[in-house]
Amino acid sequence: MGLQERRAVKKFQDDIFPGLKKKVDEAAAFEVAMEIDWESLGIEEMTHLYEDSFPKVYFQPLINGFKEICIDDMGKEALRAGLKKVVICNRMGNYSAGSAINFDGGVLTIDHLPTTNIDDVRDRTKAVVEVISKKL
Repeated sequence: MGLQERRAVKKFQDDIFPGLKKKVDEAAAFEVAMEIDWESLGIEEMTHLYEDSFPKVYFQPLINGFKEICIDDMGKEALRAGLKKVVICNRMGNYSAGSAINFDGGVLTIDHLPTTNIDDVRDRTKAVVEVISKKL
């Protein structure tokens, strides 16, 4: 990741991420531990997409999915008891929800290319709900 990408990722971290993190926590009804591999998210020559793509690829599916799971006290309690942390990264080059989203040992991992299939928020939300609900 070059200087341009590092600057764009840092700008996202400072300006946009705090608001998204707050929405994730509100949707889950507790403070969600998050581990984000920012270095892996910086794709060369794609900095113009970060502001739009990072929220749609990683955060909006979490917010939507957690809201769906937490529609009642049973869902809130199950998520709080079962979700230990969320890992966001781009290590495997996954570009579809089915291969990018996993829940194992209380860790929800979204390992997705940040600039591919950006508008497939609904598919990623569905995958978040399905993989978590099966193991809670």
